[in-house]
Amino acid sequence: MPPRRSNFADLSYFLEIAKHRNFRRAALELEISASALSHALRGLEERLGLRLLNRTSRSVTLTAAGEALQSALARPFDEINSALDVLNRFRETPRGRVRLSVPTEAAQFLIGPVMATFLDRYPEIEIEFSVNNRMIDVVEGGFDAGIRYGGTVPQDMIAQRLSADVRWLVVGAPSYLERYGAPLHPDDLQAHRCVRIRIGDDSIYRWEFERGDEKFEVNVQGGLTVDQGQIGLAAVKDGAGLMYVADPMVREYLRDGTMRTVLDDWAPLGPGFHAYYSSRRQVPAALRLFIDHVRELRPLGL
Repeated sequence: MPPRRSNFADLSYFLEIAKHRNFRRAALELEISASALSHALRGLEERLGLRLLNRTSRSVTLTAAGEALQSALARPFDEINSALDVLNRFRETPRGRVRLSVPTEAAQFLIGPVMATFLDRYPEIEIEFSVNNRMIDVVEGGFDAGIRYGGTVPQDMIAQRLSADVRWLVVGAPSYLERYGAPLHPDDLQAHRCVRIRIGDDSIYRWEFERGDEKFEVNVQGGLTVDQGQIGLAAVKDGAGLMYVADPMVREYLRDGTMRTVLDDWAPLGPGFHAYYSSRRQVPAALRLFIDHVRELRPLGL
């Protein structure tokens, strides 16, 4: 197939569909109609003489030819995008779009406090956040970067610190502690009602404790399991039980007496939030500016 201008556009459309595996989402990303996108893809397949996608009413999957084409095109198109991003050096106001996957705690306590000043400083940059506590492959999901606690960043990614390390606490409402008493040792938690936490890989988190050279992991029991911290804290405030949380999530509650900490001598210090992105891709200028902005303002210390 001889190269034509329309072929390059259609190839970029194909890559967007391959990334999302969904015509509607790809069309929204490209800011064209789903019917126009479908028409472009059909034209590309006809010119190539090959089917690239298997389409049903419920799913879009790549054929073997489609997988081969996606693999061959990914790096060249990344390099083209990186080359265009270089033009930001010559603009008075940088432009660009950044997509990030972030957990709820980072969205509330790390990202939210810096966004107003970032948008004022860089009005031509668009940032889209997907707030989700699940472990997501940011490359496969089409994200420029993700944010996680440092200990959970995939090893094949480049990580950059965004916050100071975080103290992990066990908290409960005064009404619960008056009724059931406070545990004095992590083993005592087996006699308490605890709000259990389902983490991003779908496992139940084992609460971690540390005092000097002693370390414990406790598989707590309780009638409530959550995958979003604020839901659990709403129940804990009303006396539902004890919960294991990062210090930033409960600072306000501890100041006003809504909650109290227990097992303070056992509270471990864990890695803070980190931004992470693929080592195989050029970092977009807009993403670098956002990371620098968070590190400059330090909403959770650094």
